[in-house]
Amino acid sequence: MVHATSGFRGTRVGVTEGSAPKIQPNDFVGERLPRIRVSYWCAKGHETRPVFIKLPEDQIPVVWDCRRCGGTATRDESPVELPHHPEEGYKSHLEYVKERRSSQDAEDVLAGALERLRARGTFSD
Repeated sequence: MVHATSGFRGTRVGVTEGSAPKIQPNDFVGERLPRIRVSYWCAKGHETRPVFIKLPEDQIPVVWDCRRCGGTATRDESPVELPHHPEEGYKSHLEYVKERRSSQDAEDVLAGALERLRARGTFSD
């Protein structure tokens, strides 16, 4: 899940304040930006602790994805089940075909394919 309010705000791990661009020498050493580690717990009790650049409390995300089970984790340690949003999820190829064709259409297609195979001699009864 991509969070719209990323705690890094366009930086990557290891970036230091005043870092020089790649075209400048690497001997420039700046101060490390202050970071905080925030704990999130999912409904199964897993703890996830991402690192953020030190931000005001209202800019730190309220929910995060659990790294172990993929569930939604909150900053509240007591396991609270979040409301389930019905999602369609993954559909198999067969489910998509069933949306487009009726059972009779399927029987007609199968009968036509079997006739072609029998005509070629590749399929016998």
